[in-house]
Amino acid sequence: MNLSTFSFPTPTVFGVGALAVLPSRCKPLGLRRPLVVTDSGLLGTGAFHSLAQTLGPEAQGKDWFLFSGVHPNPIEQDVRDAAQAFVQNQCDGVIAFGGGSALDVGKAARLLVKRSGFDFAKFYDEPDWSGLAPCIAIPTTAGTGSEVGRSSVITLDATHRKAVLFHPELLAKLVILDPQLTVGLPPKLTAATGADALTHCIESFTCPQFHPMCDGIALEGIRLIVEALPRAHARGDDLEARGHMLVAAAMGAVAFQKDLGVVHSLAHPLSSLCGMHHGLANALCLVAGMKFCAARKPGIYRRVGTACGLEVQKFPTSEADQTTIAFLADFLARLGLNTRLREHGVKPEQIEALVAQAVDDPCHKTNVVPVTAEDFWKLYLEVL
Repeated sequence: MNLSTFSFPTPTVFGVGALAVLPSRCKPLGLRRPLVVTDSGLLGTGAFHSLAQTLGPEAQGKDWFLFSGVHPNPIEQDVRDAAQAFVQNQCDGVIAFGGGSALDVGKAARLLVKRSGFDFAKFYDEPDWSGLAPCIAIPTTAGTGSEVGRSSVITLDATHRKAVLFHPELLAKLVILDPQLTVGLPPKLTAATGADALTHCIESFTCPQFHPMCDGIALEGIRLIVEALPRAHARGDDLEARGHMLVAAAMGAVAFQKDLGVVHSLAHPLSSLCGMHHGLANALCLVAGMKFCAARKPGIYRRVGTACGLEVQKFPTSEADQTTIAFLADFLARLGLNTRLREHGVKPEQIEALVAQAVDDPCHKTNVVPVTAEDFWKLYLEVL
């Protein structure tokens, strides 16, 4: 697999061994004393060992520094602690390394470097975020696509809810997509993160906002995931499949510039209230969410079905939808993603709180059809 360089929406180096370009790319971007932001679970992995070797293990604490306090569902304190580490070590940039949580924290920490003690609850009252420290994003999972995103999703202290901090200045200056860094990802996490990318592509495509460029990207992302995710799940060292999943995840994040839908509004509270992995939450809610939308707007999943490789072009609208949904239900089941919420510790008495947060979540505002509180109740009960 040869290296290739492209820019959509940010400069990206992709290919096996792409991590090797990191040292030569740091200085031109102004990173001479970078802070690596990651989570503690990565420290013992081959992926982190590769990063340390690339940066020089003997240089840790001298030329590069480490913050590894990111939680699986990142909280505001993670961002504050990372920013403090940045300032204490006199760093000049961030290397965000890991899954979506680490990438989100790494991007957001720069906000507090610029404005120490800033109240994130007032984020959208502050129009000027220019001049943030540069960031290089290196994902070790293929799911969120946060590496190409202009936002960070953080659970805030003030609300105990996930908040989307969106600003174009949060965009990384460079993205490195190296399939070798994802080889050690366990099958369950490979499946869950891949389902996250799949949900991004499906919900962004059906979002009614006008953005045909994103529509095309979303459909190609679906095609890549359907082909590559089972292979990456079954054989973790399949570098072609791993590479295709990294690209598809980034494509999903590019596509959801259009915005998302009801499935994400169901999933976000499951993470903030129940601690569920975001990709798993999306996977467990996806089929129910698609059924809900198709019943109210028949025909919306015909082109999704075509992207999945199904011959649904001549089917009646409802049959095209149902064929597509049935295929994806089986696709997720073969990845072990057909369990119920209760099997992951969600209790019936939590539904009221889940619904309250889902109603306030912005993603369903751009769903293909309107969603009410009563609808959220029924959907949670359906997947419980």
